[in-house]
Amino acid sequence: MQTIIVVGNGMVGYKFCEKFVAQADSTRFKLVVFGEEPRVAYDRVHLSEFFEDGDAERLSLAPKSWYTENSIELFTNERVSEINRATKTITTTKDRTMIYDRLVLATGSVPFVPPIRGVEKQGVFVYRTIEDLEETSAYADTVKGGKAAILGGGLLGLEAAKAVMDMGLEPHVVEFAPKLMPRQLDSRSSKVLQGKLESMGINIHLSKATNQILGNEKITGMEFGEDDTLAVDMLVISAGIRPRDELGKSAGLEMGTRGGIVVNNKMETSDPNILAIGEVALYNQMIYGLVAPGYEMAQVAVDQILGKEETKMASEIDMSTKLKLIGVDVASFGTPFMPADKGHSIIFENKTESLYKRINVSHDGKKLLGGILVGEANDYNMLLQMYQNEMPLPEHPEALIIGSRGEGDASFGNAMDLPDTAVVCSCEAVSKGAICCSVLEDGNENLKAVAKATKAATGCGGCKPMVEDLITESLKTLGKTVKVQICEHFAYSRQELFDIVKLRGVQDYNALLDLVGTGHGCEVCKPAVAAIFASIYNETANKQNTIQDTNDRYLANIQRNGTYSVVPRVAGGEITPKQLMAMGRIAQKYDLYTKITGGQRIDMFGAKLHELPLIWEELIKEGFETGQAYGKSLRTVKSCVGSTWCRYGMDESVSFAVEIENRYKGIRSPHKFKGGVSGCIRECAEARGKDFGFIAVEGGWNVYVGGNGGANPKHAILLAEKVDKATAIKYVDRFIMFYIKTALPLQRTAPWLEKLEGGITYLQNVIINDSLGIVEALDTEMQALVDSYQCEWKEAVETPEIRERYTHFVNSEEPDDNIEFVSLRAQKMPKEWV
Repeated sequence: MQTIIVVGNGMVGYKFCEKFVAQADSTRFKLVVFGEEPRVAYDRVHLSEFFEDGDAERLSLAPKSWYTENSIELFTNERVSEINRATKTITTTKDRTMIYDRLVLATGSVPFVPPIRGVEKQGVFVYRTIEDLEETSAYADTVKGGKAAILGGGLLGLEAAKAVMDMGLEPHVVEFAPKLMPRQLDSRSSKVLQGKLESMGINIHLSKATNQILGNEKITGMEFGEDDTLAVDMLVISAGIRPRDELGKSAGLEMGTRGGIVVNNKMETSDPNILAIGEVALYNQMIYGLVAPGYEMAQVAVDQILGKEETKMASEIDMSTKLKLIGVDVASFGTPFMPADKGHSIIFENKTESLYKRINVSHDGKKLLGGILVGEANDYNMLLQMYQNEMPLPEHPEALIIGSRGEGDASFGNAMDLPDTAVVCSCEAVSKGAICCSVLEDGNENLKAVAKATKAATGCGGCKPMVEDLITESLKTLGKTVKVQICEHFAYSRQELFDIVKLRGVQDYNALLDLVGTGHGCEVCKPAVAAIFASIYNETANKQNTIQDTNDRYLANIQRNGTYSVVPRVAGGEITPKQLMAMGRIAQKYDLYTKITGGQRIDMFGAKLHELPLIWEELIKEGFETGQAYGKSLRTVKSCVGSTWCRYGMDESVSFAVEIENRYKGIRSPHKFKGGVSGCIRECAEARGKDFGFIAVEGGWNVYVGGNGGANPKHAILLAEKVDKATAIKYVDRFIMFYIKTALPLQRTAPWLEKLEGGITYLQNVIINDSLGIVEALDTEMQALVDSYQCEWKEAVETPEIRERYTHFVNSEEPDDNIEFVSLRAQKMPKEWV
């Protein structure tokens, strides 16, 4: 029996073992594993989740018993210190010597610690292992409420920033490059990401070269240059990795110029009896820091040892990746940076929504070459598959990122349109066909079961949405109902959770978590549950502010320089001269930038946090109230002047719009929604581009629903025609309530209606013909929301404990003096990032 020794029990070392014992002919080998850490292999990709409950076992890839059950001899907390190639033996730090037939080096990497003066001081940590996190967390407890710097603005650095936030410290990301995530993002997408992170309270410092760590025995700050310092209480270094290659070097194996053990496409080192996989292996003169290439290397090594020599590493490694960094989707695939001589770039950017989408296509417009997505990456998996499988592009490639030009047509098909050979999970090399067969032939009906059977979505998790889509579509072909749970902390759909909250009278997030949830919640379920409370009880965002989205927490949209916008409600766009002058006086007093929006409102930008209650107080005295421009709720009801002034007007659209906006103001929903009222079919209010719209015609009003503008514009669909005003309002009441009850979190009315089985015909039967017998309940619930409205600004101004939240610093009432503006056409704007 041959002995295979694996040095390293990280994710790639474990994956080698898992793939090895899965082979039928592996029983003729003895497998021995040495791990330097005191615990079994665990998931480093999701290391930040350790802060949810401090449960290291939850991150384990397999318990110790798994190794025993698979006849693997495991040694933890024991480092291999020497390789003797002549005698084919290894020696450990515990003076253990063992003979091998084949040796697999999976020693991974270590954090790169730059040679900075003072880096050895107390309060300086790296971000790599659970032990690192435990030590960092313990130190953070001694400087609660202080500042922590993260050295490095790459993938790991931003994950570390999330960890620092979870520790209760103020995070400051310090990056040497002039942009965040320099390997994955271009300058424009990096700025969008920076703005989003800053809006969440993460401070970004770019183009900073750290000269020394300040302080005596422990860190007190960082010095970048003369008179350029940053006072911090703790530093987490996440400035890249270095391969853990000292064993290979001491054994005389061929090494890369800058480190790493050189391997060929069989994962063999310069000694054919020694293989190297993962972040220690230098393949094609490159170290690959993603889990997917490491897993592929593990499979190649397994097959080579078992004699399947036809299995080899691909000549080019796909570095596509999708991550959710601190609640922000970030993805890149293929060639993210496209030189003009290689192809064209199509770019969509929406700064108000912190969205950036870029796709790179061939000069002939027929092939997708790569792209970048920031802020919203729902289409990443389909775009990746189009790139990998060289699928044909639509006639207008821009439709891939801004939506189809057709009436409700998808810009590309769903996951079932992919060839069965398409690799959906690159970490585990699982194809679309294998996933569908797992459902259709093996009876696995949920993600957990399919993942267990195929290993799909068990690596980085980027393929999870597509795997879920394939499971859903496969189940539909079997005629089975599909349930989508809200997140891992609640095993219920949003609709089910809505019913639980209502029927059991739950009014507190933690109480709901204790009742039907697990863990501590996340950035997905907290805002979703907050929206449910608001939709049922009309609870304001002030009551449970810690579960709100960032903007809702402060009842204002945070802008890219850390200031806020103030948007009072101007119902129907109608405003008196007196109110206009009052708004102008207040804007002038606080030096605010003003702009009339497409929603017929006046936005006032540049308010500092401590100024918000002061501005609201003055606006309230002038008869204004919050416009909920920050919330997932009604934004505006746009109107033309209608028959009041226009000679073409069929009815009085302004009065109707004012009535409607005041009726639905403050109502929270799965996503923001807007309305429009046009006085005739000339459609000056663009009512068919809204979530609901009314158009005056001969004989009454036509009612439209399910439209929207934004990144994926959709025309609304006719719900009813030539009805009187009271009936039109009644139908939209029911439409909104039915949407609130049944939509997914953050699902707009257009995609909700598209996915509603039976579409507009079913909707008409429900809310007009009462096919479900629920219209009376919908009417009652809508009226309850209308009757219980309260202005959140007024509540914040008049409630001392809420008003106290509006300070820049937790330990001082001083304003933030670092905010800078420059002039812009007699007004001001935030100073550009350098």
